[in-house]
Amino acid sequence: MQDEIINRVAQSKLITFNLEDHYPKGDRMVLDIKDWLFEGFILKEKDFRNLAELHDWPQYEGAFVAMQCSTDAIIPGWAYLLLSIKLSAFAKKSVQGTLGDLETSIYQSIIENLDVSEFQDKSIIIKGCSKKPVPSNAYLFLAEKLRPVAKSIMYGEACSSVPLYKRK
Repeated sequence: MQDEIINRVAQSKLITFNLEDHYPKGDRMVLDIKDWLFEGFILKEKDFRNLAELHDWPQYEGAFVAMQCSTDAIIPGWAYLLLSIKLSAFAKKSVQGTLGDLETSIYQSIIENLDVSEFQDKSIIIKGCSKKPVPSNAYLFLAEKLRPVAKSIMYGEACSSVPLYKRK
């Protein structure tokens, strides 16, 4: 008689949480204002406001937008506020910063609004590999969110996880 192969991982009560499953659909776009500046460095308020009025804002419909200036110009804070107000009619979300900053902000919002009650007293594995651009801070946000409710938290895959937390 041949020994039956038992998949202990499949039989375990571990719950795998994959942040990739929460990756929101929508284009990621960069609005670089360097071309809106005189010689790429000087913001002239009247010209800047005029360019903001004439800009093609509908192109950002349903997108996530990172606003930045790729030159070393000093940009007054109101400039990004003005652009954010213009974007708010079209974009799902906008941030001042890089695409990485944008992804971090998106995931921070998702995790803050996540209902974790289903993970009460459960053993959770935060899946580590992702094909989508899940920022490393998202894993930190998730671990912080799960710690008060989870029995234990691990990182990786069920077959090779690293223990992070176990309630005493």
